[in-house]
Amino acid sequence: MLGKDIGIDLGTANVLIYVKGRGVVLNEPSVVAIDNETKKVLAVGEDARRMVGRTPGNIVAIRPLRDGVIADFEITETMLKHFISKIGMKSFLMRPRILICCPTNITSVEKKAIKEAAERSGARQVYLEEEPKVAAIGAGMDIFQPSGNMVVDIGGGTTDVAVLSMGDIVTASSIKVAGDKFDSHIMRYIKDKYKLLIGDRTAEEIKINIGTVFPDLRDDSMEIRGRNLVTGLPQTITITSKEVMDALNEPVSAIVQASKNVLERTPPELSADIIDKGVFLTGGGALLNGLDKLLSEELKVPVLVAENPMSCVAEGTGLMLENLDRAPKKKKNQSF
Repeated sequence: MLGKDIGIDLGTANVLIYVKGRGVVLNEPSVVAIDNETKKVLAVGEDARRMVGRTPGNIVAIRPLRDGVIADFEITETMLKHFISKIGMKSFLMRPRILICCPTNITSVEKKAIKEAAERSGARQVYLEEEPKVAAIGAGMDIFQPSGNMVVDIGGGTTDVAVLSMGDIVTASSIKVAGDKFDSHIMRYIKDKYKLLIGDRTAEEIKINIGTVFPDLRDDSMEIRGRNLVTGLPQTITITSKEVMDALNEPVSAIVQASKNVLERTPPELSADIIDKGVFLTGGGALLNGLDKLLSEELKVPVLVAENPMSCVAEGTGLMLENLDRAPKKKKNQSF
């Protein structure tokens, strides 16, 4: 075989690439910096992320994926080409088969856009698979047995909740509330309460360093800097974990409700299995302090954070790639 198989977790916040036989070889932000005047690409990935909010007027840092789907086709294609080339998988003799993940409820048009972006970035053949299924496999769940498994995959743009059995999704829900919404709610809270404007990166640092969603679990504070909306001057304030919990109440409640909705539609026999096995949290959002405890309290079932939640989808693509040739044959560019 000329080209190796690669799996791509094409996330709103990060792109992870798994190469068969090598494991996860790339984990970089889904950001591209371009010159607005010449339309030239200046940086991709981590190099571009460092430019976010810190560039002159003619340079813009673009995130080409929004809410788990492609918002800018050309920039996504450029980004994928760059990453595939970076891991040494781009040549005339090395056109890989690509397994790429997508949220559960995207349209056929959005699926086609993802396939075409992968094809034009150098793929020989493209397979699409639903994110929660791949995340569950990457988290170590045996979803191919006749028993219920539940996963809540919280990424940058979407949260996918699914109950799986016999290798397929039984009930599922996908909502456009995830890591990005956490950041925007923190920004809005600080803007409303302190009349202080902060950027995406500062909001993300707040979420990671002092964020919590469960009472009395964390009592930290952090100095942040931004621009005062009244005076227009730089200002420093101190924000606490309790304030971050208040800021995150709305998006986290949406995730809890989506999880409840999926459980309510789950057949009773599978519900019994979930009580025994628990619910697995995957994706970067799973690392939010106290989220597992909050979900466990609200859903009345054990909730466990996967061992490496951020790389579960990429690891899952790897396990699926191992069995790609043994999977039932389908037409080119079809899902399993």
